[in-house]
Amino acid sequence: MSCKQLPKVELHLHLEGAASAKVIGEIASKKGAVCPVPLTDSGNYSWNDFKSFLSIYEKATSILQSPEDYAFLTRKVLQESARHSVIYSEIFLAPDLIGDDLSQWKEIYAAIDEEASRACDSLNIEVRFILTAVRHFGPKKSERVAKLASQVGGRVTGFGLAGDETCYDLKDFKRAFSIAEEAGMGLTCHAGEICGKEAVFKALDLNITRIGHGVNAHSDYKLLQQIIEKEILLEICPSSNVALGVVSDFKSHPVDKLRLMGVPLSISTDDPPYFSTNISEEYDKLKQTFCWDDGILHELNINSMNWAFCDSNTRNKIKNHLKSFKEKKNK
Repeated sequence: MSCKQLPKVELHLHLEGAASAKVIGEIASKKGAVCPVPLTDSGNYSWNDFKSFLSIYEKATSILQSPEDYAFLTRKVLQESARHSVIYSEIFLAPDLIGDDLSQWKEIYAAIDEEASRACDSLNIEVRFILTAVRHFGPKKSERVAKLASQVGGRVTGFGLAGDETCYDLKDFKRAFSIAEEAGMGLTCHAGEICGKEAVFKALDLNITRIGHGVNAHSDYKLLQQIIEKEILLEICPSSNVALGVVSDFKSHPVDKLRLMGVPLSISTDDPPYFSTNISEEYDKLKQTFCWDDGILHELNINSMNWAFCDSNTRNKIKNHLKSFKEKKNK
């Protein structure tokens, strides 16, 4: 039976990466333009490795230029999340993808936040945002994003680092993480996705509580013990890891091994239209591949809320919703 109706918590979703080719095409059409990236015959994004994925991602995002563009995208993304029974979502926003001139950022974020507020009322989905620096844009720009995160408040509750792991050393971003930490932001960092376990070791020095992906830590027992002892959650995105060649196939994914070892985990989609997935499909594949039941998925969602970048009232509200659904289903 499909997991579509099961209430879900998603902690790792990129707003720009959740823009389907159809949505980008609609926004382009309003501007009298065409979709700025190549598509497959079936209308999906066309890319073949991590570098080309990043290139296509940034070209597709280039069509997003105004508050109206971002409002439209946010509305579509949250409608899709709600369609798959997501009740709490943390969404990565990358201001630097707008360009060097961030003078419009306040208006753009206001439009995004307004849609999040509407979704809370009409779709019963709570949303928080993680302002995200793009690693290959460099440390200086990451500090600018960290300062933005510390100034916005409201639904912006976290700071993160994404992008090309092969660019720069993580220690170059310590200042950015310190700025965000001093402002009380939740901290997460993409690491151990394209690069190996050494990247995860380095990420631990940033005083983070979560790691985006981190799957390449699975081969090092001492590293995993350190992750467990430091109580760091791994934001796992299985289909993303398969599509980008981090693992060869879904069956080879270490997610079940990590869970059985006691590593804190959450399940997310990352950039779903690029990987031809959705959160319900992720859950279904986990059940089919590793014989997980709804009880395991429920515990992962409860666990995710324990690491969510939100206030205690919101945390308790979502956890109570999850528990209530489970109790009703078990009657």
